[in-house]
Amino acid sequence: MKSRQILAVPAFLWFGLFVLVPLLIVVVISFSTRGTYGGIEWNWTLENYHNAFSWTYLGILFSSLILAVFTTASCAVLGILMSWAMSTAPSKNRHFYVSAVVLPFLTNLVIRIYALRVFVGYRGPLQATLNFLHIPFDPFVLSQNKFLVLYGMVTTYLPFMVLPLYGAFEKFDFSLVEAAQDLGAGPWKILFSVILPNLKKALLSGVLLVFIPSLGEYVIPDLLGGAKNMLYGNLITEQFLKARHWPLGSALSVLMLCLLLGVTFLYYRGLGAKNVE
Repeated sequence: MKSRQILAVPAFLWFGLFVLVPLLIVVVISFSTRGTYGGIEWNWTLENYHNAFSWTYLGILFSSLILAVFTTASCAVLGILMSWAMSTAPSKNRHFYVSAVVLPFLTNLVIRIYALRVFVGYRGPLQATLNFLHIPFDPFVLSQNKFLVLYGMVTTYLPFMVLPLYGAFEKFDFSLVEAAQDLGAGPWKILFSVILPNLKKALLSGVLLVFIPSLGEYVIPDLLGGAKNMLYGNLITEQFLKARHWPLGSALSVLMLCLLLGVTFLYYRGLGAKNVE
C-alpha cells in the first residue's frame, strides 16, 4: 500500500464512523414507527414517507427553497461586487479586507445572531433610536420578520461566496475588461460576456456552499423569525425535540438529503463536468 493511501485511512475511518454510520441510522429509523410515549418501535412501514410527501410538508419545503434561493442570489450579487473591489484594491489593503470577511467566523453563530436580535429587539439600540426620534413603529414587526431572517442568512453565508470569487478574481486578467471597453462594450456586456464566464467555476462553488446549508438552516429563522413561519429545518428539529416523532423527522431528513445530493449531482454532471480538472 502506498504511503499516500495509508495517510488517507484515518480520514476514511472518520468519514465512515461519523458521517456514513449516522446517516444509515437515520435511514433505518425513518422506516420504523413512533412509540406511544415517543420512543421507536421496530415495525417497518412507509407511512413516514407518505406523511413527508403531504402537501403541508411540501409547502414548508417550498418556502425553504425560496428562502435558500433568495439567500444564494443575494450572496452571489454582493459576493461578486465585494470580491471585485477586494481584488482591485491596493495590495497592502487586500489582507485587511480578507481578514474583515473572515473575522466574523471567530465568533459563534448563535452569539452573532443573538447580537443582531438584541440590536433590533425590544429596547434595543435600533428601537431606542426610533423612540428618541419619535418615529412610530411596531416593535414586534420590526424585530421578527422575513426580511430580518434573510438578512441574517445573507450576512452569515456571504463569506462562503466571497472567498471563492476573490480567489478567482485574483487570477483574472483585467486586460480583458480594457479590451472589451476599447471595442465599445458596455458595463453589462462586460459583466455577462467577459467576467462571469471566467468566474463560472468559482461562482458555482459559492452557490453550492451557500445553498446547501441555507436550505436546512433552522437557528437563524428560529431566533430572528420568531417562529412565525415554519421552515424545513425547523420542522425536522421540532419532530426530534418537541413532537418526539423520530421516524417522521428521519424521513424528512432523508428527503432533504436526497434533494441536496440531487442538486450536487446536477452541478457536477450538468454544469461542472466540463470544468472539473
